[in-house]
Amino acid sequence: MRSTLGRRTALRSLAGALAATLVLAVAACGGDDGGGGTDAAQAGPNGVDDGSELTLWTRAPLEKQAKLLVDAYNASHQNKVSLTVVPNDDYVAKVGAAAGSGGLPDLFAADIVYVPNWVSQGLFQDLSANINGLSFKDQINKGHLSAGTLDGKPHVLPFVLDLSMLFWNKELFKEAGLDPEKGPATLEEYADAAKKVQALKKDGVYGTAAGLNCGGCLVFTWFPSMWAGGAEVMSPDGKESKLGDDTAQKVYSTWADLWKSGAVLPSSAGETGPTWTAGFTEGKVGLMFYPATLLSSTPFDAGVAGIPGPGGGASTFVGGDGIGVSKDSKKAAQAWNFLSWMMSEDAQVEVLAKNKDVVSRADLANNKYASTDPRLVTINEVAGKGDTPVALNFQQAFNAPNSPWLTLVRNQVLNGKGDLQKDNEEITAVLQQ
Repeated sequence: MRSTLGRRTALRSLAGALAATLVLAVAACGGDDGGGGTDAAQAGPNGVDDGSELTLWTRAPLEKQAKLLVDAYNASHQNKVSLTVVPNDDYVAKVGAAAGSGGLPDLFAADIVYVPNWVSQGLFQDLSANINGLSFKDQINKGHLSAGTLDGKPHVLPFVLDLSMLFWNKELFKEAGLDPEKGPATLEEYADAAKKVQALKKDGVYGTAAGLNCGGCLVFTWFPSMWAGGAEVMSPDGKESKLGDDTAQKVYSTWADLWKSGAVLPSSAGETGPTWTAGFTEGKVGLMFYPATLLSSTPFDAGVAGIPGPGGGASTFVGGDGIGVSKDSKKAAQAWNFLSWMMSEDAQVEVLAKNKDVVSRADLANNKYASTDPRLVTINEVAGKGDTPVALNFQQAFNAPNSPWLTLVRNQVLNGKGDLQKDNEEITAVLQQ
């Protein structure tokens, strides 16, 4: 795996230590809140399951997985979790308002790129005693653990992993004279395949698609091409953008050529995120970089591979959400019961893997469900070649509607103008704020 550990304080291996006396060492959660909660010091390795009512927030893109996990937990435990699903565009504002008023739920998930900032602001409780005591702690996805680690103390666990992968429509590949069982091995082959699908001239069908007005979509799908090509997107401390480098320029020029050729779904130019995968799901796009979490809901036979770079390689953006106990929870022991179960083999395999989602533990990657679908094995394997970029100001630099990253991409791909190095410096300036 392209390790993120060098960019943050190294995670300490303390597996097994204090396993019998695990606590959530946060004074804010001590004492009974009158609602069935217990003191955090009574958590034990599995937390407390005493019939307490817990609250959990998640953003809409992960609604399916969140409901599966919550329903399975509620069916097998005395505690009950009440799930609130928030529209993606409203989530940051809702969390911010609740944090300011002391109204955060017991548990809340966060897009992994927001986690470092929210941990540094104290929105999550310190879970280091609990997480470091898990016997399988070293098998948990390191990118997500690292993103939530501050001063060597982990605060979140992976909730749902969402990997960016190359998907292709096998039927359209066959019609275009391409091998439906073999995906493009380089970014150049990707562009060639898109043009061949476009050459079919089927009504409403396009070679490829992208969210060209969605900064988050673009980091999710284009950063892996740069990593696959051996490049970095930021300095190790997350303070300097490297998106003007040679490999990045090859990525932009490839997409600029695709756009000029007419092989890109036209609505991609204005796509801000909500429907950026719709064209492929509807069978109207030949191939695209696509979320692995949508595999189970893709209604046709699709091929899956890692995202290639210029000249080859394969990588993925290990995205998705982390989850932790909020600073406002008075039921930390009960909340840990949900989190410890969530990381168990029962939840990871019988809930997530069973529904074609990626597990968060490396030791469970080759599970009985993955082995029945070679595409799941591919996804699990590529996960180890991916990265989770970490920067405190990631949202402002990359995901915000008017981010300098979005300006850079649109200048390079759609507008055919702009000073690449100047635009890259603008990203660095935001990262350093």
